[in-house]
Order: sequence, then structure tokens, then C-alpha cells
Amino acid sequence: MGAGRGTSHGHQPGNGGDVRTVVERRRSLRAPVVVRIEYATIDALFSDFTRNVNEGGVFIETDCPADLDSVVHLRFRLPGTRENIKVAGRVAWVEPGADGQPQGMGVEFENLSEVDRTRINELVLRLRTDR
Repeated sequence: MGAGRGTSHGHQPGNGGDVRTVVERRRSLRAPVVVRIEYATIDALFSDFTRNVNEGGVFIETDCPADLDSVVHLRFRLPGTRENIKVAGRVAWVEPGADGQPQGMGVEFENLSEVDRTRINELVLRLRTDR
């Protein structure tokens, strides 16, 4: 999840007006997977779900997203594993939940270990291959 949100919407001139394009800005593949994720902000503890993950971060579906640029401490377990991944992250973008999109926040990992990065990449590759 690079700078800002993972996609950029733009207008493209053409026949008939307003044609929207979506440009992917993520540096890493993302896999659809539902994982319970616990996270703490400076003053609260939450438990919600993520529906996608990659080595760069996660999108957490929540009705109460943390403030943009705030630090959150995450803990989650990947499917098929026993060890929790514990990592700090920064809220890189907030989705208000308009236009059929789920409400939530994109969190960019700040200090993901190489072991956890490898575990996430292996899961992403396995899930994308199983499609």
C-alpha cells in the first residue's frame, strides 16, 4: 500500500463523456482472505476483519476507522498458521464506504519482520494460484 490509497481514479476523454479508469498503485500482490484482526490505537482496542492482505499492509473493514496517519498496533493470524503476526502500522487512507465500497481503513505496515513478510507472500501466492 504505497503512498495514499491503493488505486487512483481518473477521467479519460472519449466518446460520451465521463469514462473512469482505475490505476493500480500497489507494489505487491494482494490476496482476498478474511482474517480477524485485533488492533490498538493510542486509546482503544478493536477487533474487526480484513478481507485482503499483502506484505505492504491490510484493509480493515470498520465503522470506526482511526485518524489518517495515526499509528495502530496490529495482531492477526494467517489461515493455516498458529503464530500471530504482530506489527505496527500507519493509517494510509480511510474509505468512507460510498459507492458500494466497504467502510474502513488501509493500514501500511511499518516494521514487518522478514519472517512474517515471507509468510504473507507465500499465502498471497498460494491463494492467487488457487483461483
